[in-house]
Amino acid sequence: GDYSCSFTYSAQGGTNEQWQMTVGVSEDRALFSCSIWRPQGKSYLFFTQFKAEVKGAKIEYAMAYSQAAAGALNDIPLKQEEFGITETAVSHTEGKFRFELSKLMIVAKTPRDEL
Repeated sequence: GDYSCSFTYSAQGGTNEQWQMTVGVSEDRALFSCSIWRPQGKSYLFFTQFKAEVKGAKIEYAMAYSQAAAGALNDIPLKQEEFGITETAVSHTEGKFRFELSKLMIVAKTPRDEL
């Protein structure tokens, strides 16, 4: 529809990892979500940079994880200094990001027409 999510990155390693991306809009169309993750839990790619951007909505909440929940594994969030959040993007912080990424979640608020 009126919303989109894109994920760009640079990484080293060639493990043929499977990744998934889902996008969704709440029933009342007030929230737009975007998730990118590795279903197997931990990625073995060496990420040098990443950026997820939303169009048509403003980010309300975002979190990046070095490990995604899978089986007995739990989500392990990145340290707050490793990534930054703006109104429309989530990206690595140069010099602070520790090269591990396995999951990224974004919840954004869609523009509302005032009555």
